[in-house]
Amino acid sequence: MSTPGGDDAVTVAGGAAELAVLWGGFPLLGAGVGWLFATVAPWVATELRWVPFRGLFKAVAELPDRTALIGAVAVGVLAGVAVAAAGHRDRLTVSVERHRVRMRRAGQVQEFPRTAVRAAFLDGTALVLLGAREQELVRERADLDGARLAAAFRRHGVPWTDGDPHRDAYRRWVAGLPGLPAGADVLLGARQRAVERDRRGEARELRGELARLGVVVRDDDKRQYWRLSGTAATDGES
Repeated sequence: MSTPGGDDAVTVAGGAAELAVLWGGFPLLGAGVGWLFATVAPWVATELRWVPFRGLFKAVAELPDRTALIGAVAVGVLAGVAVAAAGHRDRLTVSVERHRVRMRRAGQVQEFPRTAVRAAFLDGTALVLLGAREQELVRERADLDGARLAAAFRRHGVPWTDGDPHRDAYRRWVAGLPGLPAGADVLLGARQRAVERDRRGEARELRGELARLGVVVRDDDKRQYWRLSGTAATDGES
């Protein structure tokens, strides 16, 4: 969904289909799971003695059929609503204005002066903004329509590229190889462990530390690839 805003802003967010899936699909799915649980609970409680949480199945099986069914469906719907609320909160909204670019997710706002953004593009499902020295200003999982994003940025004079213009400059990270600023190899090693263990917050934090050294990182199937930006501290290469 793209909408105009104040100061000739264009806002891009998930459309009606995404909202329908969140607020319609997940509660319905939860209701279906609840109905199935209530239906099979008597059979599981009596026939499958090895099943985990068998006591829960027995407790539901001992309830009157109508009570068990209504209760299980209600719990399933509430669980679906909770998932939908979490998904809605995690949606990314991008607003491109005459003098700035704003990105909002989960109540947090990132803002960049329009003149600081040299280019924008989608790398897979991630929205990336590049700065004047080819450094990444931000990399955010977007799941937004590329055509609408391109139109929003181009409307305010931000170049939009079809993919990463520096993709050929990336090198596969292998511990100990030369070419990195001092300290970057250690940070990449720590980040590799975080990526392998799906510690997204830690990996994101370490990406920021690497950016301060002028190292841009991208991931591909839990492998790290890096390049230097114009801010790289190359005087102390490792």
